[in-house]
Amino acid sequence: MRNSTPRFTPHIIVGILLSITLWGCASYYQQNLVLQQNITSGNFEKADKILSADKKGEEGKNRVLYFMNKGTVNFMMNNHEVSNAYFEKADLYIEDFKRSAANEALALISNSMVRPYKPEDFEAVMIHYYKSLNYLFLNQYDEAIVEAKRVNILLHQINDKYSKSKNKYSDDAFAHNLMGIIYDASGDKNNAFIAYRNALELYESKYTELFKLAAPQQLKKDILRTSYELGFGEEHRSYKEKFNMSYEPDSTETGDLVFLWMNGFGPVKDEWSINFTNTGYNNGWITLVNEQEGFSFPIYIGNKSKDQQNAYKNLSFLRVAFPKYKERKPLLFQATLTVDNSVHKLELAENINAIAFRSLKDRMAREMAYGIARLATKKAMESIANNQDQNIGTIVSIVNAMTEKADTRNWQSLPYAIHYSRVKLPEGNHQVTLNAKGKTNTQEQFNFEIKNNKTTFFCYHELNSQPIK
Repeated sequence: MRNSTPRFTPHIIVGILLSITLWGCASYYQQNLVLQQNITSGNFEKADKILSADKKGEEGKNRVLYFMNKGTVNFMMNNHEVSNAYFEKADLYIEDFKRSAANEALALISNSMVRPYKPEDFEAVMIHYYKSLNYLFLNQYDEAIVEAKRVNILLHQINDKYSKSKNKYSDDAFAHNLMGIIYDASGDKNNAFIAYRNALELYESKYTELFKLAAPQQLKKDILRTSYELGFGEEHRSYKEKFNMSYEPDSTETGDLVFLWMNGFGPVKDEWSINFTNTGYNNGWITLVNEQEGFSFPIYIGNKSKDQQNAYKNLSFLRVAFPKYKERKPLLFQATLTVDNSVHKLELAENINAIAFRSLKDRMAREMAYGIARLATKKAMESIANNQDQNIGTIVSIVNAMTEKADTRNWQSLPYAIHYSRVKLPEGNHQVTLNAKGKTNTQEQFNFEIKNNKTTFFCYHELNSQPIK
């Protein structure tokens, strides 16, 4: 059988790397700065036009980011059916994602940016968050429930993919909380209670330690309410004692307003670099180390040709680029809702910024191992090319340095954090005032028509955020 692995001669390598170098060394955020500026300033129609003008958007290596940005922008414009169509494409792409041998080989002699982008685990979860909201705003509760179930399936898949020691973000408390809210609104109190209970367990077992985020008080209130409504007397009494909270059922008919406040924008990926030295060859292995940081990465070269082995053995020093997140801190830190002379706190339920930083930290060892293998391959190719033709070797050396960059792609239109509040109101029209405080103070007013025994959903994305340093 013919070997399908691509073969790269020095001349071919030079041609490929020069074309990649000409593409530019800017980060993904810098390459899409105009798009991001329009999104963060609220000019969503212009952002949508910019995306639509991208001829490679739906077919290029960044197609899933294109779909996710398209979905987000149309969500902001209340085009919920269109938004879900794009999120569905993103979801299908993730399910069908396959690595290409050619792309993997090309990435080894250039950088990870040439590969199709596969979203971070939390980004995949957030696709379902947006899809669920779109269905709710379309009053399609059955579809929203199906989407909630798909969130649960995805979370189980994430959980199964990693051992607990390797990946801390293997489940999502807010996703379970949102599932409970959706089930609750549809009248399925039993599944709502189960989802709320699962969310509480995750806030207590993971979120408090990893993200310094405790379970929202509203979640506790919803657990007490649903356990009471279901007649789960023992569970109800147990949670009352656990939360040190009392519960009184509503004496009058009311409806609910569930207000989601998405604050600011999540981090963007940039890059940093670190030096590694070769400690020598031993029994088919070389080991690259950075003593200052305590990193050590062995690379097996015993299965390579003599020329390749010699090239790897001669490696003495590598400077490797890795991705890192840069935070975009919100200008506003907290918010409340004022309605009918009562004040209701919007509680932090999901810190996407913290999850992003933690997720990258958890997989940094894998990222480093791949980055070192990639640069070691490039340096070995440089040595082989130099032995055949010093001029080509010099060119490869220069291009290697210019193409050494980290994968800085990420979903940059996600919020920094999600806060929420459930407000019980009598039937009728109500004026609700959003008061947000921080480095500046803002106030927005909304009107909602509340119906008895119905849940009204509303989502507001606060666009203010500090510039990236």
